[in-house]
Amino acid sequence: MIEDREGDIYEGFAFKPAGVEKLVRAAQDRRLADGTSLFSKAEAWEEAGRMTVELPAAPGPRRAPGRAVGQIRQGRASAAQTGRRRRRFARNHRPLVVGREINPPEGEEPVVWLLLTTHQVNDVADARRIIGFYRLRWTIEQLFRTMKTKGFDVEALRQDEDGPLEKLVAAILIAAITVRQLVDEREGKAKRPLSDVVDPDDQPALERAGQSLEGKTAKQKNPHPPGSLAYAAWVFARLGGWTGYYGKPGPIVMLRGLTQFHAIKHGWSLRNV
Repeated sequence: MIEDREGDIYEGFAFKPAGVEKLVRAAQDRRLADGTSLFSKAEAWEEAGRMTVELPAAPGPRRAPGRAVGQIRQGRASAAQTGRRRRRFARNHRPLVVGREINPPEGEEPVVWLLLTTHQVNDVADARRIIGFYRLRWTIEQLFRTMKTKGFDVEALRQDEDGPLEKLVAAILIAAITVRQLVDEREGKAKRPLSDVVDPDDQPALERAGQSLEGKTAKQKNPHPPGSLAYAAWVFARLGGWTGYYGKPGPIVMLRGLTQFHAIKHGWSLRNV
């Protein structure tokens, strides 16, 4: 379980569901059991190693995406608790992993991640693994965004008595993962084949739809080879309303395009009837 907000971090850790590990970014400084504060304690630890990561563009006044070198620190921290809550939190001595950017662009604040977790963190390799987990949060958030109101609207589902809700949610999750795969491969960086997501039997219909969507300018031409997943992602994005000129197609656009293609595919299957 990965969260980007702290909430009651220690209570969440103390009562986590059985078998579910948690990873949360600490948003607020807290008084610790030894009289120090969470942030100051983390700053006092020695560097355990370094790690290079790719950072996406930041929201707001946009910081350009780029590669950052991060300094890793690790240790453990216990929150100060008083009164009747003391016994409840007595063993809440949790690993803390800190990743701090050491080469921020001129004029930019360094990226700092303070990550509290219930995972075992025994060495710098474990710390790198925790940072790797946290970097997946945006992919997870986009996956749930696709499943929720603007996508499949999974919140609107209502279960009849003995109804197949779990199977339906599983089908929606698979479809949302498909959309996510298309978004991830929209630029063709991984050079994945079409068959990873799309039935190869659908390729003729896909290519015919793609030809009808191409315009006269270079930006309105599909730059990816037929048979590649990136080719399909371009077609679905155009079907979903992306013009090819502005921004990059996200999951909602891709979902709309995928839905449109299923209608096209149905018509294609009836062409000789």
